[in-house]
Amino acid sequence: MVGHTSRSLSTVISYLQQPAEQVQVASTAEYYDEVARQISANPDAVAERGRQAGIALGDQPAHTINTLVQEALAALDAVEGDPVIDTIAGGMQLSEYLPTRTFELTVHTLDIAVARGRIVTPPATALEDALRLVTELATRRGEGSAVLLALTGRTPLPDGYSVV
Repeated sequence: MVGHTSRSLSTVISYLQQPAEQVQVASTAEYYDEVARQISANPDAVAERGRQAGIALGDQPAHTINTLVQEALAALDAVEGDPVIDTIAGGMQLSEYLPTRTFELTVHTLDIAVARGRIVTPPATALEDALRLVTELATRRGEGSAVLLALTGRTPLPDGYSVV
């Protein structure tokens, strides 16, 4: 999971070096729709990317992640404007892609904390943005009413329910 989460940083670094000629994916939500299609077509590829990312963390994963943070921030500092970058889902404006990374960092930070028996509270802005995205995804998939009812304590979501 830590390796998979580190891809939220490494993809920013690599995708900034991969300009795209045109926007193919217009929004953050569309990115997740496309990625969901790819996962359903080849779930083993997703798992393998996560495994390889874990291996790439090496013997000092905390140090490697800190280095990735610094490299990602430096790469973002060097950006001018809002370039179109080539992502796994297709060409996207950087401004639409970056929320996918903060979403992944927020959700997987919580995953890792649960796995370690810890309580972590991500920054309020990150939580609000993540919640906004999942409600948009649920609504796009025709499941908005069910999510609203669950979040207001009226009905539970089905076991294993996920918008991603």
